[in-house]
Amino acid sequence: MKSATSCRFWQAVSGAVVLSGIVANAPVAHADSAPAVDAGAPDAGTPAADILVTARQRPEPAQTVPAALGVVSGAWLDRSLAVNTQALTTLVPSLAYSSANPRNTAFTIRGLGSSVVAVSQANDGLEPGVGFYVDGVYHARPATAAFDFSDIERVEVLRGPQGTLFGKNTTAGAISLTSRLPSFTPAATEELSVGERRLVQARASATGPLVDGVLAYRLSGLLTRRDGVIHNVRTGADQNSVDNQAVRGQLLFTPSASVQLRLVADYSRFGGDCCTQVYLRVGTSLRSASRQYAALAAAAGYAPPSTNPYDRLTDIDAGLGVNTNEGGVAATLDWNLGSATLTSISAWRFWNWDAANDRDYTGLPIQLTQHIPSRQDQVSQELRLASNGNRPLSYVAGLYYFRQVITGQPISIYGGYGAPWLLGSTTSNGTAIPANLLDGYGQTGQTRFAVNSYAAFAEANWKVLPRVTLTGGLRQTWEDKNGQYATTVFGGPTTSNAALISARLSVLRPQSYAAATHDSSLSGRANLAWQVTDRVMAYAGYAQGFKSGGINMSGLPLDSANQPVLATAVIRPERNITWEGGIKSQWWGRRLTLNLAAYHTTVRDFQATVVDSSQTVALRGYLSNIPRVRVQGVEADAALHWGGLTLTGALAYADGRYTDYPKGPCPLEVQTAATTACDLTGKALTGLSRWSETLGADYRLPAGRGEFVLHSDTAWRTSYNGDPSLSRYTWIDGYTLTNASLAWRNRRDGGPGFELGVFARNLFNANYIQNLTIQAGNSGLILGTPSDPRTLGVTLRAWQ
Repeated sequence: MKSATSCRFWQAVSGAVVLSGIVANAPVAHADSAPAVDAGAPDAGTPAADILVTARQRPEPAQTVPAALGVVSGAWLDRSLAVNTQALTTLVPSLAYSSANPRNTAFTIRGLGSSVVAVSQANDGLEPGVGFYVDGVYHARPATAAFDFSDIERVEVLRGPQGTLFGKNTTAGAISLTSRLPSFTPAATEELSVGERRLVQARASATGPLVDGVLAYRLSGLLTRRDGVIHNVRTGADQNSVDNQAVRGQLLFTPSASVQLRLVADYSRFGGDCCTQVYLRVGTSLRSASRQYAALAAAAGYAPPSTNPYDRLTDIDAGLGVNTNEGGVAATLDWNLGSATLTSISAWRFWNWDAANDRDYTGLPIQLTQHIPSRQDQVSQELRLASNGNRPLSYVAGLYYFRQVITGQPISIYGGYGAPWLLGSTTSNGTAIPANLLDGYGQTGQTRFAVNSYAAFAEANWKVLPRVTLTGGLRQTWEDKNGQYATTVFGGPTTSNAALISARLSVLRPQSYAAATHDSSLSGRANLAWQVTDRVMAYAGYAQGFKSGGINMSGLPLDSANQPVLATAVIRPERNITWEGGIKSQWWGRRLTLNLAAYHTTVRDFQATVVDSSQTVALRGYLSNIPRVRVQGVEADAALHWGGLTLTGALAYADGRYTDYPKGPCPLEVQTAATTACDLTGKALTGLSRWSETLGADYRLPAGRGEFVLHSDTAWRTSYNGDPSLSRYTWIDGYTLTNASLAWRNRRDGGPGFELGVFARNLFNANYIQNLTIQAGNSGLILGTPSDPRTLGVTLRAWQ
């Protein structure tokens, strides 16, 4: 294994060098004043530069937008070595991210969104409550947010319902990534990081003119490889490794001063020996003692390789690996008509997914195979007209079309110890169950889910007084969804015994159904902003969000007769009402920024993925509506610029509750053989920390012809429950994570140069759990994904 691992390491280093060389040697002329990747901090007498955003579809300072939003510049992302959405959560406290593997990825804003927090709870028929956009293009599958991104100009995190200004309607907020534009000024950057566990990360970009003043290009790429952090004592492999690549090419065509066409093509791949979890703890239920983990493990003569999750040891015996990719093309046309700008965004994207998993997470042959090869294609078209200039009445209006089709092939096969672990020794009528009853028994099938979405939206800003602006926006959405699900079972020992056949069907049974839903809804928002002084603004707003109904695409729960409950195939639309108020201010000559926001959100028919705790095997969750959810909180953020020092901080308090949830999944500790549902009304919302905080620091000290640069980012979150059942055994403790770097660069004021530095990810080697899973069968075994251990390394950057 060491020889193969060493070979992969040097292949990664070679690939990184080649990537940097290819991009750096693209046709770029030398420029004495190439665009800076990281702008210098202002001196003590200079105010901080305005951070421009496009949250309202026009460039404007973030401080003039009357709404709560988080903005992270590309320079700060580069300095933080943040290349994916998970790393972004260390910079924005109201954003939470959970990913047991790329398919089972979810992010929430203020606790709302698609709160998938455990393995096997992703459902293709559920659209996310948080929109994910790259250069204005909506990405429908949350899994694509697990991919690495590079060459980013800025990231905007918009909180609360969106849809009256652009794109797809979302109820919880949006994450908007804007990549760096091609430039007619030639420039190139290269970056190579090498660290522990054979970490290799390379990033490179180049830009310049192809036809001076008319056609420019930009090419960027990224490669990340790292050995696994969980050691398999059975196979000797280090699992949960990383093997990612991404490339993006752009053309910018400017035939006249009023017309700009941007063409983008990108491709990303996410691979590795991933993803597994380790023993976290064991909980107990009210089921028979013989059907709980202690007795089951003793009967099998089994013990996990460690009961300390931070030993990061596993002994899984089934194959493991992930191979997924995504990409697409987009064309963005901006035509300045004088009084307004017409924008067209046309895009096609795809996503492919396949992975092998060991879903029992033990060294026992309970389940041999579980994966869902999938393919998603989407097309979108947005047409938008936005007024230009600062005038008493400004507006944005547009039309939007979106279509996606997802196909899948669910595959699941059980092994020789499946029956003793999941079914026991006898059926309910006393029939003896052969130990090999599930050996080779499996399920396969086909799924298809399609969506057509149409919308018209508009928003206007009216200055009713010189310092008072009233905003109103509306969106009408029409959506059609249809899904087909069909599975069959196969294999296993031949039997004609009705009791044994029924027992086997309680684990996997054939299902076939089709469902459709058609929704239309009017949503909107209103906002009143008062510019108290030139540097202080107060605002208050009201917003309604809408998310159309969903279709269960992972199979249906079973009734007491062991039959699918067809009434659960379709879930109702989700509706959201948010009240928000805040103050934005700047002080000390704009060196200090202080912002404060408070909000209150109620959600009716909250769409969520739950696990049916009454089933023998709960491998897959299903969609359901939670009658009512409420989240309220306060958020504060600040930034200080003083000389070479930049300090940033953000603090979020959130109180989320299920205010009406009479038929929720039951916590493990109250489950019996007959348990069906539990009242979770009044309980805390899954996956939401009450307190979260981020702190950042960037200090530059001139030294000769260069400067030293010290950077750090710290994220702190309090504890939360990691499973929809809200069991006391699924509590995840809070944690503090710190990343830091120290470098010397011979580059000042954005000119050519290089930088050499050291970095530490998880500087203080914090141990925490990223997400957890209750093992299928409700034995009481809880698995978790431990944090990555501290990683030290060196980084070399160069600018031309």
